[in-house]
Amino acid sequence: MTAISHSDKRKSEIVRACRALYQNVSFKDITIKEISEYTSFSRPSIYNYFATKESIFLEIFREEYAFWCDDMDDIVKKYKKLGVKEFASKLAQTLENRPVLLKLLSMNLYDLEESCSLDELTEFKQEYKRALYTVEYLLTVYFPRMCKSARERFIYIFFPFMFGLYPYANVTQKQKQAMTSAGIKFPTKRVYDFAYQTIFSLLNNQGGTK
Repeated sequence: MTAISHSDKRKSEIVRACRALYQNVSFKDITIKEISEYTSFSRPSIYNYFATKESIFLEIFREEYAFWCDDMDDIVKKYKKLGVKEFASKLAQTLENRPVLLKLLSMNLYDLEESCSLDELTEFKQEYKRALYTVEYLLTVYFPRMCKSARERFIYIFFPFMFGLYPYANVTQKQKQAMTSAGIKFPTKRVYDFAYQTIFSLLNNQGGTK
């Protein structure tokens, strides 16, 4: 077992503090000072490990992709065969279980990534790459008749779809009031419901999934 360095422990403490804040505070309202108040060390010390607030959030983002990939890997370990409905349900549940990932996806990623170092961004993109490969692997395992181009079409639609999933399934009270005033019926479904229907529809529109 690889020993965890002192630096990694400190970074993990900072990330956990930011995660705790993010449960109740928006990204724009979280500051390095507030994060330091949830840790055992001072605000200046945080800059020894993360140059910006965005760098901390990018690390949370990277972790979330890693957790999601682990969840998807568990599907393959537990189930040898899955039909379209079962697969859609299992994959949708992995997204239901990752609200932080979906919340981060709904942010302005351009600004987030531009405020991070190239090394940090590369490490994050490696985990994103793993997510792409893992979804394609699941499709290969459970729908062996699906051709590569069909798998790619699924991925090109499914991943952009995830960017709008959190705000669509988590409408704020202010948004509800505005939509009511505008005469718009706001959605009342969970992340799982939206994800399941989308995955199910995408699979049914691809050849070789039976």
